[in-house]
Amino acid sequence: MFFLEEGVTLWSEFSGWRPLLLVMLLVVGAFIVAFVLLLYMVSPLISPKPLKLNGSHVVVSEVTGGSSGIGKCIAIECFKQGAFITLVARDEGKLLRAKKEIEKHSINDKQVVLCISVDVSKDYGQVQSVIKQAQEKLGPVDMLINCAGISVAAKFEDIDIDFFGRLMEINYLGSVYPTRAVIHTMKERRMGRIVFVSSQAGQLGLFGYTAYSPSKFALRGLAESLQMEVKPYNIYITVAYPPDTDTPGFQQENKVKPLETKLISETSGLCQPDQVAKIIVKDAVQGNFNSSVGSDGYMLSSLTCGMSPVTTITEGLQQIVTMGLFRTIALFYLGSFDSIVRRCMIQQEKCIGLEKKD
Repeated sequence: MFFLEEGVTLWSEFSGWRPLLLVMLLVVGAFIVAFVLLLYMVSPLISPKPLKLNGSHVVVSEVTGGSSGIGKCIAIECFKQGAFITLVARDEGKLLRAKKEIEKHSINDKQVVLCISVDVSKDYGQVQSVIKQAQEKLGPVDMLINCAGISVAAKFEDIDIDFFGRLMEINYLGSVYPTRAVIHTMKERRMGRIVFVSSQAGQLGLFGYTAYSPSKFALRGLAESLQMEVKPYNIYITVAYPPDTDTPGFQQENKVKPLETKLISETSGLCQPDQVAKIIVKDAVQGNFNSSVGSDGYMLSSLTCGMSPVTTITEGLQQIVTMGLFRTIALFYLGSFDSIVRRCMIQQEKCIGLEKKD
C-alpha cells in the first residue's frame, strides 16, 4: 500500500512537470529548425564567388593530348562558355587533332586554342617554361585542369614493379608540376581554380587497382593540404571523382582487366566523357571541393568526406544527415564485392585442379 501511494505521488509530480517538459521540447525543436534555416540563408553568403569563364584562360594538362576523353571534353565545355584554352600534353599529333575539334565550338572570333607539347610528369623546369609561355600569349591562368593519368588493372603480384613508380609519376607528379607552375601567379592575383581529376578508385580501394588507387588517393591529400594554404588568396581547389568513363583509355584497360575487377566495376554504370566534363566544369566554376557523378558518386563523396573542406554549410549538413544511411548501404556493397572475389577464386582453383588432372 505504501509503494502504491508513493507511486501515485510520483506520477502526480511528473504530471505536473509534463507541460513544462513539452514546452522545453518545443523550444528546442524550434531552435533547431531556426538554426538550420539560418544556415541555409547564410550559406550563399560564405560560398565562393563563381568564376566567369568568358574571356578566362583555362589550361588543360594531360598525358598524350587526348583526341578524346575527359580532358578534351572539359576543354570543349570551357570553350563553349567563351574561355581561351591551352592544351598541354606530350603527343603533338593528338594535340593538333584535339585543337581542331575544340575550335568548332567557339562562340566568338577572339577565342584561341593554344597547343604546347611537353611531358608534364618528367621535368618540372620544362613544365614551368611552357606554362610561362602560355601565360605570355593568353594571359594569366584562371583555371588549371589536371587530367594527366593512366591506369593499370592487375593483381598486385602480377604488376611490373616499375609500374608503381611510373603511375605515381604520371598520376601524382603529373598534377603537382603544372599546379606548382601556376600557383604563384594565382596568389599574386588572389584568384584562381585548380582541378585534380582523380577517380572513384581514389576514394575506395578495389581489387586490381593496387598500383592505380594509391596514385589517385594521393591527389586528395595534396588537394586538402593545398586548399588550406590557398583559400585566403581566393583560390579554390576541386577534386573530381569520375566513375568508369567511356574513353579510349578505359577501353584499353578493359582488355587486360582481371575478371574480379570487371564484375565489381559492372555494379556501377558507364558514363560518357561529355557528361562527366560538364559536371566537373560546373563544380570548378562554383569552387566546390568535391565533384562527383551520379548517385553512387554522391554516396561515396559523403562517406569519404572525413576532414575534407566543404564549400557550403548546406553541404556539411547533408553529409551529417546521410552518413549513417550511406554507411549501411556501403556495407552491402562491400559484402557483394567480397563475394565476387571469393567466387572467382573458387572458380580459378577448380580450373587449376582440372588442368592438373589432365
